[in-house]
Amino acid sequence: METALLLFQMRERRPAPGLIQEERMSFAHLHVHTEYSLLDGSNKIKEYVARVKELGMDSAAITDHGVMYGVIDFYREAKKNGINPILGCEVYVAPNSRFDREVTGGEDRYYHLVLLAENNEGYANLMKIVSRGFVDGYYYKPRVDKALLREYHSGIIALSACLAGEVQRYIVKGLYDEAKKTALEYRDIFGEDNYFLELQDHGIPDQALVNQQLLKMSAETGIGLVATNDVHYTYAEDAKPHDILLCIQTGKKLADENRMRYEGGQYYVKSPEEMEKLFPYALQALDNTQKIADRCHVEIEFGVTKLPKYDVPDGMTSWEYLQKLCHQGLEKRYHDPSAELKERLDYELSTIKNMGYVDYFLIVWDFIKYAKDHGIAVGPGRGSAAGSIVSYCLGITTIDPIRYQLLFERFLNPERVSMPDIDVDFCFERRQEVIDYVVRKYGKDRVVQIVTFGTLAARGVIRDVGRVMDLPYAFVDSIAKMIPQELNITIDRALKENPELRRTYESDEQVKNLIDMAKRLEGLPRHSSMHAAGVVISQKSVDEYVPLSRAADGSITTQFTMTTLEELGLLKMDFLGLRTLTVIQNAVGMARKKDPGLDMEKIDYNDQDVLNYIGTGKTDGIFQLESAGMKSFMKELKPHSLEDIIAGISLYRPGPMDFIPQYIRGKNDASSITYDCPQLEPILKPTYGCIVYQEQVMQIVRDLAGYTLGRSDLLRRAMSKKKGDVMQKERQIFVYGDEEANVPGCIKNGIDEKTANKIYDEMIDFAKYAFNKSHAAAYAVVAYQTAWLKYYYPVEFMAALMTSVIENPSKVSEYIYACRQMDIRILPPDINKGVADFSVDDGNIRYGLAAIKSIGRPVIQAVVEEREACGPYRNLEDFITRLSPKEILNKRTIENFIKAGALDTLGGTRKQFMSIYIQIVDHVNQEKKYSMAGQMSLFDMAPEGQKEDFLIRMPDVGEYSKENLLAFEKEVLGIYISGHPLEEYEEKWRKAISATTADFQPDDETGRTKVRDGAREIIGGMITEKTVKHTKTNQMMAFVTVEDLLGTVEVVVFPRDYEKNRDYLETDSKVFIRGRVSEEDEKASKLICEKVIPFEQTKRELWIQFPDKASYLDAEQIVYGYLADSEGDDEVIIYCAKERAVKRLPKNRNIQINPQVLSRLMNHFGESRVKVVEKAIENHF
Repeated sequence: METALLLFQMRERRPAPGLIQEERMSFAHLHVHTEYSLLDGSNKIKEYVARVKELGMDSAAITDHGVMYGVIDFYREAKKNGINPILGCEVYVAPNSRFDREVTGGEDRYYHLVLLAENNEGYANLMKIVSRGFVDGYYYKPRVDKALLREYHSGIIALSACLAGEVQRYIVKGLYDEAKKTALEYRDIFGEDNYFLELQDHGIPDQALVNQQLLKMSAETGIGLVATNDVHYTYAEDAKPHDILLCIQTGKKLADENRMRYEGGQYYVKSPEEMEKLFPYALQALDNTQKIADRCHVEIEFGVTKLPKYDVPDGMTSWEYLQKLCHQGLEKRYHDPSAELKERLDYELSTIKNMGYVDYFLIVWDFIKYAKDHGIAVGPGRGSAAGSIVSYCLGITTIDPIRYQLLFERFLNPERVSMPDIDVDFCFERRQEVIDYVVRKYGKDRVVQIVTFGTLAARGVIRDVGRVMDLPYAFVDSIAKMIPQELNITIDRALKENPELRRTYESDEQVKNLIDMAKRLEGLPRHSSMHAAGVVISQKSVDEYVPLSRAADGSITTQFTMTTLEELGLLKMDFLGLRTLTVIQNAVGMARKKDPGLDMEKIDYNDQDVLNYIGTGKTDGIFQLESAGMKSFMKELKPHSLEDIIAGISLYRPGPMDFIPQYIRGKNDASSITYDCPQLEPILKPTYGCIVYQEQVMQIVRDLAGYTLGRSDLLRRAMSKKKGDVMQKERQIFVYGDEEANVPGCIKNGIDEKTANKIYDEMIDFAKYAFNKSHAAAYAVVAYQTAWLKYYYPVEFMAALMTSVIENPSKVSEYIYACRQMDIRILPPDINKGVADFSVDDGNIRYGLAAIKSIGRPVIQAVVEEREACGPYRNLEDFITRLSPKEILNKRTIENFIKAGALDTLGGTRKQFMSIYIQIVDHVNQEKKYSMAGQMSLFDMAPEGQKEDFLIRMPDVGEYSKENLLAFEKEVLGIYISGHPLEEYEEKWRKAISATTADFQPDDETGRTKVRDGAREIIGGMITEKTVKHTKTNQMMAFVTVEDLLGTVEVVVFPRDYEKNRDYLETDSKVFIRGRVSEEDEKASKLICEKVIPFEQTKRELWIQFPDKASYLDAEQIVYGYLADSEGDDEVIIYCAKERAVKRLPKNRNIQINPQVLSRLMNHFGESRVKVVEKAIENHF
């Protein structure tokens, strides 16, 4: 050791102590994990850069584990703060080839290595290396190998990493020569001066040994040294929250003994002084960090588009081709287009050409054409693209932008260069086909899906931290629920907005600790997943521009998110799957059997019958209009044009909801509408004087103050983003004009100062909430189409709707309930009539065979093909015999067909089939064996007339009870078909409850349930499941599932209430339960039980009517005589018609109402004078 140190000091030739003081030692952190080392680093990029600057360093690196997720965010933040960003990655190197799986287990599965990009070539190579780790080498971790490093080493500086580096591993094992050999191999790969041995000191005993050996190795080989600190969090005091983060990652609790941890609390961003104290014997290693930092310079180019080229047919340029397609489309759409239309088209085309998006439009046109040519449903448009006449002429959208006053500048603004954004909705089931087409056309390496990050959001992070700290669930839950459910809410904002939370935080030490820890972790990315719809299409192979990674399902995605990709100039498209398009297409397919000429492109959008139907609020299953709030809004609104529905979709959102009453007032009473100046009337007339759309804001500033539409779009953006300074400056210009910018202003246009300012204030109010009209118009068209189908073809529409949710029994049962209310019968599945999906059968809906559990599509296909080829199945034996050669029937399949009622038409009861089918299967198999052996069976020899005798007879066992039949249906279909155990109680149930189980399900759009946290509700139904648990204090509590006619809900029964109500809480009991709602995040809400009442216990009253008081008094003793031998809880009430007097008999006269008592009274007094009344349940609770 001494020789090594001596050697080292000689090589260092330390200057005299005085000199060190003058030459302030410089240092840069080269081994740093940020928040993007997912659930392993809690070092937030913004805080990290600020800290580096505060500590006086001028450079800093990012080296996350195996990924480059954060490099662009880090690059921008560092540049903004005048720090030189060093872009890198700590990669995992496989011991042999990256293609090998499992050479050695455990620790030696991979080694760590830090790579830093020295220049742009190095950055490009780093992206290739990191991408290949995911694409080729993913096994537990994304692994690279030395062959890959050799191929892409140019422009990269490598450091030997931490104790998990290959050199260090050998040293710890005592294999110094192996370690040295490895170090020389790495130097050979990266080149002289591009590979360094890394010293680290976090107080781990192994590090002291390793550092000593590395000093020796450096002296022997001449390989330079660097000192790093393996940064995982920003400040020393973050060690605790970081430890919690590790527990979240590994699913452990803080109290657990054996779990992953970073001991010693040294993994923070240290100052150069602290680093010098750690490594007084290796100052050169500290200096080297700055030297390396000074060598690293990568320039990233933003905002330059890298659009792919479209292959244009025969000798045309893409510009000529686009013009040709548009002019043809214009003729087709408008038949004899006016000069005005041609002018608008030419203006849009020239804007598109000047902004460089010609190929972009052709690419979109091409894949939409592909979809339409192949019968894949495409939505009418989405987002602002519907404002473009070019989109309309190309068939990208199907909404006439002129008719609905949609603006092109809202989509492409010539005064603000930004990527156009065309998102397209496709049929939910076939969206992938369109993506596959694009992949085939542009190449697999150029079309990739996009990554997105789930973050630790305010409520979630509190729950996670609480779980790790092992705090009681109910306590943590109560704190988490104090965070308001708003978009992008933060804990800090919640502390300001919710005084109760602030009080608890200030007064309760435990709550303060929980929230402080959660605040440090809030906003960290939690996991990466694939963006639902985003796809990148690039000019060259995608990994030239962005590193790639894999999603959970193994598909390749980018490592940068959507916004970053746009900034880098890459083209991203959204290919969305919209279930409703699938529903429309299937419904039209079924309707055409009845009416072959049906064409959805030709329906009348002004059909008052359909609009009135929407106004009844019966909008179950209608796109965008089926939530409870929307139903009541439509009832109030009573739309009588598509414009009303467009406005309805735009207004029904938090914020603009406040303007709904004003809108409805204007619609119903034109005299209530006032315009501040005449120029506003044409703009606001369609919306009854309210500003509803962003487009209206743009039109107002154009027509009143003389803005160009491009400039008005910039103002709209500033308003919606609430940019105060811009809005103040623009107010001046709006009112008084601006000569330089060539804006005359309101005053020049004859609008006085006061009115102009008032209009501007109103615009600011509305603009925060105003909606993109193009998007609303597109969705209103889809909404109207579904309503039109539901009105004219209700059975076909409901069948298609149920097919679209066939995987989700609770949604199916909701729609079955809606069908019953529309008087549509639901028929059980049937192998002789049904198909895989729900279908129409003689005006009723036939249940889809695919809904039967564990019966796959191939089985159904075989059943249907055989039926179509050889006619219907005659009996059970015929069915089994014909399908047995296809090798698809097993016992479970047959059983499930029987239980679902799919074999009811084969001449027998379900119970008969269940008791005989095994015998038939064995018989058929026996026959098969005979025929294979060439033998004849007795059946074959029998003459035709006697063959009947050989058929297997149905045993005389009758049918299952109604309960059993229903239970079997529920088992294999997830719902009841031939009836419902609660049917006979429906009226009683309806009267008693305040909420149905459907109200506990989260809404698709808002993610929230109709019932609200803490509200008292009464539900009713049958208990289908019950789990009993013991609490820590060994008391019993229960979780029960209650099912009503619409679905199920979970009820939590705490010990106190369980003791009181346990007799009623048995499976299959029918009960009403009152309780408090407990809302869950993104899940169904639960009910906390307070009181249970069985259905039987609800009280009834017996009313007996007399013409007057006198006749009652005469008959009083007779009445008592009839009531005498019946005892119970039901009250008896006497009504004297003449006096309108009601007399309740005293409690000791209460009876049990039963048929005997009723028939006696009715015989004596006449049927019309005796009546039984159900009492409302509230009186019990």
